[in-house]
Amino acid sequence: MNPAAHLYRTLPRQVPLAPGALTIGNFDGVHLGHQAILQQVCQHARIQGLVPSVMTFAPHPRAFFARKGGRPELIPTQISTLRDKAAMLAAHGMQRIVVQRFNQQLADMSAEDFIRKLLVEGLNTRWLLVGEDFRYGHKRSGDVALLRRMGEIHGFEVQTLADVNDRHGQRISSSALRTALAVGNLDHSRQLLGVPFRISGHVIHGQKLGRNLGFPTLNLRVPAPCAARSGIYVVRVHGLQDQPLPGVASLGVRPTVTRDGPLLLETHIIDQGVNAYGKLVCVEFLEFLRDEEYFPDLTTLIAAIQQDVQGARDYFASHGL
Repeated sequence: MNPAAHLYRTLPRQVPLAPGALTIGNFDGVHLGHQAILQQVCQHARIQGLVPSVMTFAPHPRAFFARKGGRPELIPTQISTLRDKAAMLAAHGMQRIVVQRFNQQLADMSAEDFIRKLLVEGLNTRWLLVGEDFRYGHKRSGDVALLRRMGEIHGFEVQTLADVNDRHGQRISSSALRTALAVGNLDHSRQLLGVPFRISGHVIHGQKLGRNLGFPTLNLRVPAPCAARSGIYVVRVHGLQDQPLPGVASLGVRPTVTRDGPLLLETHIIDQGVNAYGKLVCVEFLEFLRDEEYFPDLTTLIAAIQQDVQGARDYFASHGL
């Protein structure tokens, strides 16, 4: 993360806090639409001498209300881990990143208190950029008009940003990105993100089955429910050597091995042995090869893995690393 960036899991406590230029949203994926918002915040912060700031939420408000209502099927799939989201926000110039816990207390907060306690007293906001349909406060009662009225009282300016569209005139959104990832369309997800879809994290111990089969893997936990389609991918791995390494990865629950294991990203580095445990790595998804499958025995599983590795070799022979 940008060393100039500070991540807060609660509102900053130092008083007085340097005045900020702020935007608010979930920013799942930090796609090109989000990046246009962050660029505007940075530009205005630079002109006015403010700290470029962002407030996001954990969990996603829709996930909170879905769990509360006993409707887990309404929980939105997660594109980014908090680590990846924070890293992307910092990479796009945010120096103050507030991850506001979305709980019942926040859901019950009036729109006026949301502005007064969080934006004014908490973050010393002087300039605010939100979408034209931004809603906040108890039962989404607050709107942009209220922000502007309160801004006149508390000394902050409010700007709104219309939707950002792609070259085909389609709105760039987290929903569109989730749809692309859900069907394994990595070309479209890359167009929406500006970079390949990626998952980063510290390598954890697995069951060592891959090593016993002759295909050792480095294992990462992934956000659940994960937006990316479960299956086998050609990937590129950063963080182990100066140059990225070619790999093939399985995103899923390993149905041949366990009936209901946790969702894992298991990556085999092609033709290289590396000691990766505990290291922070970034896995970039380049091409979807096939869906996750149940195999009747380990011999069939090994044959499938060999075919996947060859598929990745063919990809890199054609596209380079």
